Amino acid sequence: MQIHTVQTIRKIVLYALVVLGVFIFAVTTSVHPGGGTVHEMIEWAGIVLIVTCILGRTWASLYIGGRKIEEFVQTGPYSVTRNPLYFFSFLGAAGVGAQVGSIVLGLICALLAYVVFYVVVRREEDVLSARYGKSYSEYLVRVPRFIPNPSLWHDEPTLTIRPPRVLMTFADALVFLLAVPIAELFEYLQNGGIIPVLLKLP
Repeated sequence: MQIHTVQTIRKIVLYALVVLGVFIFAVTTSVHPGGGTVHEMIEWAGIVLIVTCILGRTWASLYIGGRKIEEFVQTGPYSVTRNPLYFFSFLGAAGVGAQVGSIVLGLICALLAYVVFYVVVRREEDVLSARYGKSYSEYLVRVPRFIPNPSLWHDEPTLTIRPPRVLMTFADALVFLLAVPIAELFEYLQNGGIIPVLLKLP
């Protein structure tokens, strides 16, 4: 499959997961020994992760916006991890799951995001390896796939930014924030007995 086909499949799978996630949000609540205080703390931790995701994806797009596949970017966030956009998406997915007040659901969401992006990344690596040869192979060995290694950081003195791409990435990342009001709405409906609670997670 071509890389664009893989990306299209990724989007379809992500949309399907979003639909499934909305249903899970609607029928899930959290249960903690600490009661509501722990629930609220997890929600706020999730919001921090979502904001980090939005800012991180926007930062990474400054370096690669509109250049993915066409150019081999190795500086800035791409000097410490090969896939900073996806890494920050994992944080955002965990933050989305945490809006139910559940650490378990946050971890499940992050894991699902990892599985989807892992498949895409493997195909992207094949394409880039074929295009850039030895230099990319050395990059694969030197820089981790997802988890950043800050000791590898290096930057460039000037950076060409493509504002439309950066703004598009920022707007896309804002979708993660929708989890906050949606989760609050479902919690309100659950407390009012309008929708049932079918799943309780710590």
